[in-house]
Amino acid sequence: MTDLPVQWFAGHDGTKLAYRELGHGRPVVLIHGYFSTATVNWIRYGHAAAISARGHRVIMPDLRGHGDSDKPHAPSAYPPDVLADDGFALIDHLGLTDYDLGGYSLGARTTVRMLARGATPRRAILAGMGLEGIVDTGQRGDHFRRILTGLGTFERGTSEWMAEAFLKTVGGDPVALLHVLDTFVDTPREELGRIEVPTLVLTGDKDLDNGSAEALTDALANARCAVVPGDHMSAVTKPDLGTAIAAFLDGSSPA
Repeated sequence: MTDLPVQWFAGHDGTKLAYRELGHGRPVVLIHGYFSTATVNWIRYGHAAAISARGHRVIMPDLRGHGDSDKPHAPSAYPPDVLADDGFALIDHLGLTDYDLGGYSLGARTTVRMLARGATPRRAILAGMGLEGIVDTGQRGDHFRRILTGLGTFERGTSEWMAEAFLKTVGGDPVALLHVLDTFVDTPREELGRIEVPTLVLTGDKDLDNGSAEALTDALANARCAVVPGDHMSAVTKPDLGTAIAAFLDGSSPA
């Protein structure tokens, strides 16, 4: 199954945002990465199916500026930490009180922001993320800003060219995505140390895009690190990612 019905909720400012669900059981909210969508990150390669098959209700929003969600062009629609605000709005919309929470890349950073601001899931998953991508978001943001302001200029085969090709594949809106970069908020190391939710830090064995996953694991109060095959872009295409998340949520791979 690669296409699920779109459902809707209002972001904290009324922005129309999309989400999809698969399965029944314990809720887990999974947030996709930058440039991507819920369908690409979680559905297309079978991760949602693998997790739902283990008795979970998998809830997958499209971030504002992405996928089927609204993509406003006004800078005022992208204040700092608005993605975390939208995450809280989804939890409120669904009335979730006992749930799990996680994400890939930007979705992992958004999960950290929600945890730092008081979200209390039973377990958390931070995939495709390292310490530098949490404590110094500007460096990664500058990388994507160069891509979005230089479209059509990159040499074939470079990381910038591949990112632009992915953007075209998903039909991304460059104007909205540039504004999304303005929402990034650093989370200091001392705040990470106060996050006590059992957390899985999950990384591809060739993924260094957001820094050290091991250092992020060490910075958190109650985390373990697991490695799956792939780099930052390819790890989401392999079944190992969904299998590792499902095992962690089931408690067979506890933090």
